[in-house]
Amino acid sequence: MKLRLGHLYPELMNIYADRGNVECLSRRAQWRGLDVEVVPLGAGAAESLHDLDIILIGGGQDRQQGAASRDLAGAMGARLKDAVAEGTPLLAVCGGYQLMGHRYVAADGAVLEGLGIFDLETKHPGPRSKRCIGDIAVRWEGATIVGFENHGGRTYLGAGTEPLGRVLSGHGNNSEDGAEGARTGTAFGTYLHGSLLPKNPHFADRLLEMALRRREPGFRLDPLDDREEWAAHSAALRKIGLRKG
Repeated sequence: MKLRLGHLYPELMNIYADRGNVECLSRRAQWRGLDVEVVPLGAGAAESLHDLDIILIGGGQDRQQGAASRDLAGAMGARLKDAVAEGTPLLAVCGGYQLMGHRYVAADGAVLEGLGIFDLETKHPGPRSKRCIGDIAVRWEGATIVGFENHGGRTYLGAGTEPLGRVLSGHGNNSEDGAEGARTGTAFGTYLHGSLLPKNPHFADRLLEMALRRREPGFRLDPLDDREEWAAHSAALRKIGLRKG
């Protein structure tokens, strides 16, 4: 079986090691004997969105987000929305996460239109406001996911989108309501950088299984020796005074 992994805007949206999410999924699939093709999806590459198994987009600063927003307003955005509606798993991190909502209002008041895959809006409260920055842990489906956040925007979910998880330590979407990230169907959004997936192998495997079950219903991943990954996860929890749970 072959896994086709789409990396959206790899040159524009890649900050705080977000490219590591692509590498992590590739390796975890290859270790199980799967062939992997990573498809870079730069501006104007809408045709390459055909027949992908997973799509990932990382974070970027406002200038890079602006360029991505303009490209998403055309064929790229339409094809991406279709892919997600058809059940293709999507992981969107930080700036990429913001662009999957309805809009992002930057610190200078500029409005970057998003795709509306998630029912949410993000607004930066202004250049003098404190950033949401630091290590973060989130309760997710009875377990924890860990990462690093650094964002000025505050994200607020609408009724049509549920949070990815609940903040145990850190800021999350807005440092107010305890929500972190967003989930709708097979699309996941989060502020967790660092990169996210290498130290959260259970989340990485969830994405892989969702993708592979579209091709082969009932598909189950063989287990891997994840002692090093879980050691990194536990170290991140200890750093912020929590324990693995």
